[in-house]
Amino acid sequence: MSDLIDSRGNLSGADGEWLHLLVGDWQVISDLAFADMVLWLPTTDDDFVAIAQCRPSTAATVHHDDIVGRMAPRGFVATLREASQGQEIVRVGEARWTGAYAIREEAIPVVRAGRTIAVIARETHLGASRTPSRLEINYVESADELCAMIARGEFPAPNAATGPRRGAPRVGDGLVRLNSEGEVLYASPNALSAFNRLGVSDEIVGRSLAEVITPLIEDSAPVDESMPLVLMGRAAWRSDVESRGVSLSLRALPVTEHGTRMAAVLLVRDVSELRRRERELMTKDATIREIHHRVKNNLQTVAALLRLQARRSTSPEVREALDGAMRRVATIATVHEALSQTIDEVVDFDDVFGRALRLAADVAAVDSPRVTFVREGTFGRVPASDATSLAVILTELVTNAVEHGLRATGGTVTVRSQREGRTLSVQVIDDGVGVDPASMDGLGTQIVTTLVDTVLDGSISWASRSGGGTEVQLVTRLGEITD
Repeated sequence: MSDLIDSRGNLSGADGEWLHLLVGDWQVISDLAFADMVLWLPTTDDDFVAIAQCRPSTAATVHHDDIVGRMAPRGFVATLREASQGQEIVRVGEARWTGAYAIREEAIPVVRAGRTIAVIARETHLGASRTPSRLEINYVESADELCAMIARGEFPAPNAATGPRRGAPRVGDGLVRLNSEGEVLYASPNALSAFNRLGVSDEIVGRSLAEVITPLIEDSAPVDESMPLVLMGRAAWRSDVESRGVSLSLRALPVTEHGTRMAAVLLVRDVSELRRRERELMTKDATIREIHHRVKNNLQTVAALLRLQARRSTSPEVREALDGAMRRVATIATVHEALSQTIDEVVDFDDVFGRALRLAADVAAVDSPRVTFVREGTFGRVPASDATSLAVILTELVTNAVEHGLRATGGTVTVRSQREGRTLSVQVIDDGVGVDPASMDGLGTQIVTTLVDTVLDGSISWASRSGGGTEVQLVTRLGEITD
């Protein structure tokens, strides 16, 4: 849509944003009108091009194919021009026959700041002609009121609650028409059923909806500040009402005429089951975070016990083995600590590895105080299923570089990471004495090889550098991250 506006039209940025707001909220009008909506943009060569279209969910569609990008039919251009120039809704006198069914057409000028910036074609499928019900009459009358607001430049409301928000009411969920005082003029059967589940047992037509709903709200229940304005139809906003375990989502569309509020359309949806599931998910997320927190605490306790035991040992071999076990347990605890602070099973691995690298630096400082650590690149977000193994692998590689390559000479360990989508490439480079074949069959190397092969399903290789030192190359494809 933006590309068509820029290439074919002559609108300002504010005008284009107005059209985006309109398209973001015109599904309501399409459903109320039982009609297709096509947005026609005046072109620089005095023609019209379709830049957006909307099909009703309440009736048969007129356009089964996508017409965005097409030019207006020759026979309809005059009607579009008349609506654009006169800034009034123009209805075609006779229905257009397609060969299979008839179509009733009208053109609605889209006015902003006193200027017509586009025209909407409202096209109604007349294939099933019958006497309209009371529900359909109220739907169409509501659509007529909103279309008139478009022609006066009063719709869409810039601060309206639009977009695919969870639980947003739709036309078919329930409709209530209010007068300027917030009294109910009409309520659809679905709306009445929703209010009955909330606890409304009396007739609501002719009564103030706010006065009917307010006594049902429990004293201890939280109340949205915007709820009275929505129930009175005074604000183009959304609010939730909860009572007796029932949750209703309400959305108000004030109907104005030259700035004066004349009426309102209220959409109602029972979202009790949706809210219940959301609360269950929130409880589940909190439980998972608490589990990660407790696992982290337990692992840190184990690491502390291993450290204490290592200090009390008189055998260098035992002390070295216990220090290695303590380091691995502490690395896993670091991952669980990160998971305990997020609502999803994904961690910022740059932060996790930063903590693990500090742990390796503390170990290196004992025997090789001259070792410097350098990080290049980024890891990005990593799923929990891969984070623990990746953290252990990299900690082992860095520790091995210090213990076997730099213990005697000191030097620099560089960790270089590159992320492209799900593919992660990591290089661990040191400038020490190079690969020692005797160190390639140790426990650390076995742990790294096993995790790379069985968990990360990646590849790893060791090589000597021409200038001295060792370079380890790790390549893996991480799991999917679902937002």
